[in-house]
Amino acid sequence: MLFWILVAVLTAVVAAVLLYPLLRGAKAAENIRAGEAAVYRDQLRELDRDLNGGLITPEEADYARAEIGRRLIAVSAGGPEEAPKPARHHRFTEAFVLLVLPLLGLCLYLTTGRPDLPSQPLEARLENPGNDMAVLIVKAERHLAESPDDGKGWDVLAPIYLRTMRVNDAQLAYRNAIRLLGPSPARLDGLAETLMAVSDGVVTEETRQVLEQSLTLEPDNPRARFYVALSMEQAGRRDEARQAFEALAKQSPADAPWLPLVNQHIAMNGSAPGGADQAPPGANQAAPGANLAAPGANQAAPGNPTQQDVAAAENMNAGDRQQMIRGMVASLDAKLSADPNNFEGWVRLVRSYAVLNDKDRAADALKRGLAAFPLPGEQGSQLLALARELGISTEGLAE
Repeated sequence: MLFWILVAVLTAVVAAVLLYPLLRGAKAAENIRAGEAAVYRDQLRELDRDLNGGLITPEEADYARAEIGRRLIAVSAGGPEEAPKPARHHRFTEAFVLLVLPLLGLCLYLTTGRPDLPSQPLEARLENPGNDMAVLIVKAERHLAESPDDGKGWDVLAPIYLRTMRVNDAQLAYRNAIRLLGPSPARLDGLAETLMAVSDGVVTEETRQVLEQSLTLEPDNPRARFYVALSMEQAGRRDEARQAFEALAKQSPADAPWLPLVNQHIAMNGSAPGGADQAPPGANQAAPGANLAAPGANQAAPGNPTQQDVAAAENMNAGDRQQMIRGMVASLDAKLSADPNNFEGWVRLVRSYAVLNDKDRAADALKRGLAAFPLPGEQGSQLLALARELGISTEGLAE
C-alpha cells in the first residue's frame, strides 16, 4: 500500500509541474489589459505632477494628456477580437496530463513490472540473501561487528575479500582468523597472498616469514614452496631459487596445474626443464581477462605464453593468476636491474607493466631501458616507439 501511495503522490507532483505553466499563462493573458490601463493612469497622475511643478507647459500637458487618454480608451474598450484567449484553450492538454499520462505509466508498469512481488527491505534480504554475494558479505560483516571473536566468520570472509581484491579487509580478516582459530596452511597461505597483493606481487620479508610458518605446518605445501622460491628469485639468489623450483617440480605430480610455471622459473634461473619449451615472463602470459590463445599469436615468440602456460593459467583463479604474473614481472625487473644489457627483456618489461596498467613503473622501465640502449640507436628508437604505441609518457625523451 505504501508503494501505491508514493506512486500517487509522485504522479500528482509531476502533473502539477506540467500544468502550472498552462494555468499561469491563461491568468497572465486575462490580466494583461488591466495592467496596461494601470500604467496609463499612473502616467496621467505623473503628468499632473509635472504640470503643477512647472516642468512642462500647459500646451505640452494637454497634448500628452490627449495621447495618454487615447491609449487608455483603446485598452479599456478593446474589441472582442482582442480579448484574451480563455483557459479552455488548454483543456485537451490538461486532460492529457491529468488522465492519459498516469494511465500510460500504470499500463507500462503492469506490463513490465512486478506488482505482485512483495517488498524486500534490507533486513529481509539479509535474512534470505540467496546468491547475492554483496548481501552475503554485508550479512557476514554485520555478524562480525556484533561478534568480533567469531573466528569461523573471519575465516569464511577472508578469502571472499581476497577474491574481490579488498586486500586491506582481507589482511585484517586473515589475521583475526589466525588469532582466534590458530594458524593453518590455508590461512597462512591466504595471508601471504594478501600481503603480496598489497606489495604488487613482491614477496616481502613479512610475507616470507608467513610462508615459512606455513611450511613448518605442511612441509610439502606447493603454494608456499613456490612463493618462497619466488622470493629467492626476486632477491637475485638465482641458484637457490633454481634449486627450490627444481625440488618443487620433483615433488609435484606430472599433471599438476602449476608445473608449467615452475618449469618456466627453472628455465629463467639458468636450467632447462626436460622437454619444456618455455618463454621468458611477460605480462601477456596470464593477465586477467587476456585472450591467451588469440588466433594468430606466435606462442614461441619471446614474451608470449606456451600452450602449457595457457593450460596452467586457465586452471587458476583470478587472484592466483594475478599474483603469479606480478611476481614474474617483478623477477624480470630484478634481473634487468642486475644485467641491463638485455634488449628483449626491456621490451617485455615495458609491455608487461603497460598491460598491468602500471604506467608509472612502465615509464620508469622505459627510462632505464633507454639508459642501457640510448637514443638515437636503433634499439632505443624501438623502445621509444613501443612506449608511444602503449600510451606511455615519453616527456623529456627525444630521438
